Amino acid sequence: MKDLGPLHHFLGVSVTGRGGRLFLSQRQYMLDIMERAGMSDCKPRSTPIDTFAKVSSDGAPVPDATDYHALAGALQYLTFTRPDIAYAVQQVCLYMHDPREPHLALVKRILRYVRGTLDFGLQLHSSTVSSLMAYSDVDWAGCPDTRRSISGYAVFLDDNLVSWSSKRQPMVSRSSAEAEYKAVANAVAEVTWLRQLLLELHCPVHRASIVYYCDNVSTAYLSTNPVQHQRTKHIEIDLHFVRDKVAAGAVRVLHIPTSSQYADIFTKGLPTSVFTEFRSSLNVRG
Repeated sequence: MKDLGPLHHFLGVSVTGRGGRLFLSQRQYMLDIMERAGMSDCKPRSTPIDTFAKVSSDGAPVPDATDYHALAGALQYLTFTRPDIAYAVQQVCLYMHDPREPHLALVKRILRYVRGTLDFGLQLHSSTVSSLMAYSDVDWAGCPDTRRSISGYAVFLDDNLVSWSSKRQPMVSRSSAEAEYKAVANAVAEVTWLRQLLLELHCPVHRASIVYYCDNVSTAYLSTNPVQHQRTKHIEIDLHFVRDKVAAGAVRVLHIPTSSQYADIFTKGLPTSVFTEFRSSLNVRG
């Protein structure tokens, strides 16, 4: 092994130092995707997905599914430095097995958004390892085809976004509280893994990690309530998992208003003003 010097480029990701900060960008990769799609000169859009109808399986089949698969896969790799497109990309990837014209239209919209944000990337700040916190949210029954919920989380190490997810839940939830609790359990599992990883790297987090936060009051209550109610037995495993972490002092689950719920960007389409604000909060900037 030999020292190759400061990191500048790795697997399509360029790394630039900016006064105690690192800026991770895939600008050239974005340009390559735009050229491959024949959209190098397309008109930009302000958001990657609209706030109206959900993507469903309706519509005519696309003429060439191979091109759709290639573009969707390329956009998946782009989410490594662009968490702001994670939800939109998750939506198009749900229909890889049978892409339709509306799905291809969404791929093109994402590319138009990327065209207008070519200089954007993920910023990381130098900091001490003092806190680990997560934002967790869910769009209950958000999938029109299966009525499964879309859950998402964002995990911050101090002010740095280090982990995020936008995913359709594997089963249908019978209430919004159940869907929220499953999302919180996923966030707590990710936080627990990161705490253990930091411990093995000799950078332990001494404070309790705040699942910051869920905007469902019932979920915050259930995380500390020691009584197992009849109506919550269908989520018993998630309940015990989260409660154990709360009882051990490793995690706190708190409530937050929707206006400050950054994980919304991973569960639904947002208005331009809200999307821009949340994108900046994720440290995705130009």
